[in-house]
Amino acid sequence: MNYWLVMPAAGTGRRFGGQSPKQYAPLEGRTVIDWALAPFLADTRCTQVIVALGTDDGSWNAPAGVLTTTGGAQRSQSVRAGLAALERGAAPGDWVLVHDAARPCLDSSDLDKLLAGVADHGVGGLLGIRYADTLKRADESRGEAVPPMVLKTEERRGLWRALTPQMFRYGALCAALDAAHAAQRYPSDEAQALEWAGACALLVEGAATNLKVTTAADLLLAAAVLRARRGHAS
Repeated sequence: MNYWLVMPAAGTGRRFGGQSPKQYAPLEGRTVIDWALAPFLADTRCTQVIVALGTDDGSWNAPAGVLTTTGGAQRSQSVRAGLAALERGAAPGDWVLVHDAARPCLDSSDLDKLLAGVADHGVGGLLGIRYADTLKRADESRGEAVPPMVLKTEERRGLWRALTPQMFRYGALCAALDAAHAAQRYPSDEAQALEWAGACALLVEGAATNLKVTTAADLLLAAAVLRARRGHAS
C-alpha cells in the first residue's frame, strides 16, 4: 500500500527556548527533523515527501527526493499547503500521512501498525496512546503569576493522547481542512478536521516513545530513546 507524506515544519518553537526552531535542534548526530523523516525515507511505500517550511526558513537542506513548500501561520495551514503541492500527483482516494517534524522517535514497527490497521477503514486513523495519568481540571482565573487551584479530577477512561502519523484519504482531508479554514477554524490535528466534517477516525495504539519535542527536556528524552533503540539493534 503506497502513501504520500506531508510534514508541517513551519513552526517557530516558542516554547523550546532555543535560537532556532526545535526541528533543527541537534539530536544524536542529526537534527530532529532528519530523525522524523528517516522512517519514511527508508520506506518503499512512501511515494513522495513534502515538507512545509516557514517563510524565511534557510536552516535546512532537504534530502534528495524530498520536496518543500511554504507553510502557514497555523499548523493546519502548513498541512494544507503540503497537500496542495501534491495535487498534480495524488488522487482523491490516495492515502496521505501527516507527521510532525518534532517527533523524531517514530519506530518503523508503529508505522507498519498504522498502515495495516487503517488500510481497510473508510475514513482513516491515527496513532495514539491511552491516557494513564490522573487528570486535574484547574482554575487558572488568578493569572499566570500564581499557581492554579485544582477544581476537580477528570475521568480519564476513554481518553487517548493523539500522536502522529495521522492517515487519511487525500480528497477527504483536503475538503475537511478547506471547510475548517473557510469557517476561520484551525484544527490542532488532522483527526479534528475530519471530526468537524462529521467523520470518525480509527485509533491505532502506538508507543509512548513516539514523543514530541516541545521543550529542551523533551530533547534529552528523545536522545535516550534513540540511544536505547540503537543499543537494542546492535
